[in-house]
Amino acid sequence: MFKSYVVITWRSICNNKAFAAINISGLAIGISASLVIYLLVTYHFAFNKSEKDRDRIYRVVTDFVFSGVDYHNGGVASPLGKAVKNDLTGLDNVAAFRTWNDNTNVTVIDETTGRSKIFKKQNNIVYADADYFNLFKYHWIVGTPTTSLLQPYQTVLTASSAQLYFPGLSAPEIIGKQLSFNDTIQTTVTGIVEDVKENTDLIFTTFISHSTLRSQRLMPADWDQWGSTNGASQLFVKLSSGVQPGHVEKEINSIYQKYNKPEPGNNHQTSYRLQPLADIHFDSDYGAFDQPVANKRVLYSLLAIAIFLLCLGCINFINLTTAQSSQRTKEIGVRKAIGSSQKQLIVQFLGETLMLTLVATILSLILLPLILRAFAGFIPEGLHLSAVLQPGVIVFLILLILLVTLLAGFYPALVLSAYSPSQIIKNPGYSSTHKTRNAWMRKTLTISQFVIAQVFILGTILVSKQIHYSLHKDLGFKKNAIVYFSTNANENDTRKMKVLQNKLRTIPEISMTSLSFAPPSSNGSWSSTMQYNDGKNEIETDVEVKIADTGYLRLYDLRLLAGQNIGAGDSINGLLINERYAQILGFTTPQQAIGKFIKWDGERSVPIVGVIANFHQTSLREHIKPLIISNWPAMAHTFNIALYPQQEAGTSWKAAFAKMEKAWKEVYPKEDFSYTFLDEEIAGFYQSEQQVLSLLFWATGAAICISCLGLLGLAVYTIRQRTKEIGVRKILGATVTQIVVLISKDFMQLILFAFIIAVPIAWLAMHKWLEQFAYQTSISYWIFVVNGIIIFAVASLALGFQIIKAALTNPVKSLRTE
Repeated sequence: MFKSYVVITWRSICNNKAFAAINISGLAIGISASLVIYLLVTYHFAFNKSEKDRDRIYRVVTDFVFSGVDYHNGGVASPLGKAVKNDLTGLDNVAAFRTWNDNTNVTVIDETTGRSKIFKKQNNIVYADADYFNLFKYHWIVGTPTTSLLQPYQTVLTASSAQLYFPGLSAPEIIGKQLSFNDTIQTTVTGIVEDVKENTDLIFTTFISHSTLRSQRLMPADWDQWGSTNGASQLFVKLSSGVQPGHVEKEINSIYQKYNKPEPGNNHQTSYRLQPLADIHFDSDYGAFDQPVANKRVLYSLLAIAIFLLCLGCINFINLTTAQSSQRTKEIGVRKAIGSSQKQLIVQFLGETLMLTLVATILSLILLPLILRAFAGFIPEGLHLSAVLQPGVIVFLILLILLVTLLAGFYPALVLSAYSPSQIIKNPGYSSTHKTRNAWMRKTLTISQFVIAQVFILGTILVSKQIHYSLHKDLGFKKNAIVYFSTNANENDTRKMKVLQNKLRTIPEISMTSLSFAPPSSNGSWSSTMQYNDGKNEIETDVEVKIADTGYLRLYDLRLLAGQNIGAGDSINGLLINERYAQILGFTTPQQAIGKFIKWDGERSVPIVGVIANFHQTSLREHIKPLIISNWPAMAHTFNIALYPQQEAGTSWKAAFAKMEKAWKEVYPKEDFSYTFLDEEIAGFYQSEQQVLSLLFWATGAAICISCLGLLGLAVYTIRQRTKEIGVRKILGATVTQIVVLISKDFMQLILFAFIIAVPIAWLAMHKWLEQFAYQTSISYWIFVVNGIIIFAVASLALGFQIIKAALTNPVKSLRTE
């Protein structure tokens, strides 16, 4: 019996090669896209899931409210960890640790030769103690959590970092070796742990004993300050069984209120909450230790796209299989007449679907590397093609094959097996009658295909339009032909920086230089609390801070509305504020702000010397924030370089960078030289949108391809059914154009209906997506016009060849067709 099913199935596929190819192609595209997205989504949702009792592990994070505006920070006040450990019950573990700045220089001294080897730009370094390893379980190769970080200046390494710094040595041989960090901290290796193999945001590779920070030389300025929150100061807790997070949050806030002594007039609100460990990977408000976070909305959108593409493949199968039903009525009638039951016929047709699905799955695995390349913007470094061999993926593929077989094969099997043998044999026109009854289903499915395709097209156009708007909008400052680079924080010697600046000024390709803390628009930000007394009320505001010299305004072409530029000097002597801050302070004109005093961090009062026009400090997702610009040479470690326009030969900037590097090496011989173009940095703000655009581009192409394959299949079927009609019409004088219009009219009507349905759906989706931007492009009417042109043009191409070929066929040949 099984052999009979296989033979009949293979025969049916061979007799309808074109339809089989279309079905397999559509299913293969849908399955391969679904597989890639499954790999991606499961990769992200697996983060931080390997920890034992992970449902009871939380990070303590901070929420602020300044002048009615909400702010968030993944860190806490430094003293909070010790207070929570001593004062709070209901916790199994409390782990306070402190992350260190990136791009650290690690020096290893060879004890035999006395030579040192420097590893530059090392990351993932953290100050921790035994509490960290009691909460997060590591396998210890050498050492123990209780002793390896007990004393100051001890270091624990992961196996990978140990082999990086001490290649060729065994773990026991590495114990006792010396490591130096930024030439300021000399430590001894006292332990080695295995690397975490599972997906985790806790990717630290070097652990320095937390007690090292207690030395007077290294103690952070906020070490004992309750009113200061630092993102580097991290606090994790593990709740005891049965303890509710809400209760612990309340107790932590009570501890903060007990110890914090706010300054008089300090009106901002600070509160702590518990963030589940599993949420860290998806929360951009609090961050994940400077690691990229995943966007759940994007992942769910990916799942929706996978489902849509899979459905398109299934729609093709249902459409083409039911369309072919009239060609198999005699076969079905004969098989029923000789004893085949409806159940056997259903099994037969489901078997055909299963075989096609298996072939499509094999083809999808062949296409997988190509699809991975198409989704490259979404594929993280830890996700490789080898992930297909994981048991979970194999189970997913099996379930997917069964699901597609049932979804795509059950309805056609039910329709075909329902034919009555007596009606088929007695009434040859029965199949045509049955075909007419199923026409509404094919039309509905075809419309659905093109609705999905047009929503993708409209989404692609709008995302592209928003990105173009973001990159070309006037941001309020000059961004082209400007590069910047920074000195290492440990090399922040103002004398050296002045020497380098003077050297840079002699380079003929450079038009101007300026020293600052950061360029006008950047990913990082520095904010501080400012107070202003208007005579009636104390207005407290969280204000973004820009530190710059006197050349900053001219280099970036920032517009001064009132007053004068900040002056030179070694200390803060005046403030520039933007229009936004002036409005918050209640000034109706920029001139009114001049001469007023702002209290900075409740300590020093600084006069406002000028008001500048608003400019965008970050991406267009954010509103323009209140801002001050002041001189503070000790904090200005970024060089801003304005270049003269590039020559036609394109060599002037290359020469300028070579001269800049030479000047840099003369002042900082141990430091590597690197620079960033400001316009490229700003373009990086919209990396996620670029990824979405790339995704939509490929998804749109796949959707159009699948839809047109289905349309082509239906066109081939329709032409076969109407071959004699076409021949008769040609004999009676119908032109090729008339026949083309006659055949294509029904298809174009379906696409028009799909267009009418797709427009409101796409408009709502686009409007919702644009809500994330404070400054957004418009949803113009031409977007829908372009979509209509694209979809009708592509459909015409898909239909045109087959219809014109049929219209040009000799009518004598057409009339002979059975």
